[in-house]
Amino acid sequence: MTIKDAPEEWEIRATQTPFVGNKTSVRTDAVVMPDGTVVGRDYQVHPGSVAVLALDADDRVLVLRQYRHPVRHKLWEIPAGLLDVPGENPLHAAQRELYEEAHVKAEDWRVLTDVYTTPGGCDEAVRIFLARDLSEAEGERFAVEEEEADMVLDRVPVEDLVRGVLAGELHNNCLVVGVLSLVAARGGDGLDALRPALAPWPARPFEA
Repeated sequence: MTIKDAPEEWEIRATQTPFVGNKTSVRTDAVVMPDGTVVGRDYQVHPGSVAVLALDADDRVLVLRQYRHPVRHKLWEIPAGLLDVPGENPLHAAQRELYEEAHVKAEDWRVLTDVYTTPGGCDEAVRIFLARDLSEAEGERFAVEEEEADMVLDRVPVEDLVRGVLAGELHNNCLVVGVLSLVAARGGDGLDALRPALAPWPARPFEA
């Protein structure tokens, strides 16, 4: 058996969208099960996201602490954001987020990993990039508002983040997946063997 996720779509008899929000919506599908029964499945429809594990020359990761109301926590995270429009180039979105949230640019970009954050209840797909050769961005800083106005920026050694993840002290999905993927890549074929920044992304197709 090949251990590889495969696309598949079961028959949908009916679809409703009972809620439409500013960025996401909720959809209810009547899905035909293998035994022929029809079952309702509710899930959040999401435009997709990108996240950036920005690694500096001292082996530190750029992290942000931000309040997240649904979980009532201030979480340490890596820069991340939504794909603004369908078909948006995810690399461009990641470069924008790194600039807006940290006022940093990077010369070397690679795909670290792709994930579905909560496939049982949301169709969000996230591409996590590895960004290296960091430097301060030029121009004015992006004006922050709402939760981002309280955001704290820091650079933390990779080993400290790994320790925090395994101790149950760090919980943000993209930070956890990104940091552990970084360590796994180093222990495997190395960071230079990661996929190129413009590698295809079937979950959110884009024009290179």
